[in-house]
Amino acid sequence: MRAMILAAGLGKRMQPLTADLPKPLLTVGDKTLIEHQIEKLVAGGVSGVVINHFHLGYLIEESLGDGSRFGIDISYSKEPIRLETAGGIIKSLPKLKDDSFIVVNADIWTDFDFSTLKQVDGVDRLAHLVLVGNAEHNPHGDFNIDEEMRLHEDLSAGGQRFTFSGISVMHKNLFAGLPIEPSSMVPLLREAMLGNKVSGEVHSGLWMDIGTPERLQEVNLLVAEGSGD
Repeated sequence: MRAMILAAGLGKRMQPLTADLPKPLLTVGDKTLIEHQIEKLVAGGVSGVVINHFHLGYLIEESLGDGSRFGIDISYSKEPIRLETAGGIIKSLPKLKDDSFIVVNADIWTDFDFSTLKQVDGVDRLAHLVLVGNAEHNPHGDFNIDEEMRLHEDLSAGGQRFTFSGISVMHKNLFAGLPIEPSSMVPLLREAMLGNKVSGEVHSGLWMDIGTPERLQEVNLLVAEGSGD
């Protein structure tokens, strides 16, 4: 299974660190965030990676190259305008090749085992999302997960509410017929959830959204102490 790393964000909350550097190239220990992400995907058996980029994206290409040093094929999807999450994925579908693929945010830090992810069939399930416990910056969570491990946004659907981790498996059918234009994943997932076509799981291990300089410093301290792997 191939994977897409979403790396087209502007990194505004990371200023001034991202004034002349895209957020995925900020370092944790002796490697960049996106290098750590690629290594985890390779360890999970991913066969190829597509990276979309916008802000200073050429620096990402210069840093990572064709992926040969990671033992994986890396291709890029350069966005002339920011296409947001759904638009960026739609533009990348020809490069992803597979019907079902992993999607992961470039700016998360986790010990999640990507080898555990399975393909979705595109009929009964259009997507599978990995959820985590609710953090201080998102105390009310994003989705409920029911007893059948299906996800719902509606609070009345029951089940415990969790936060979307930025890790998922998606099927190309989720995007069928949609044009390449700026668009969010939120309405697509909402519609799929209404049809009971989104499953989920809860990851109880390490997970951090590296969205601010303070969180970047925090994960660097964890790595320095040997507890952030």
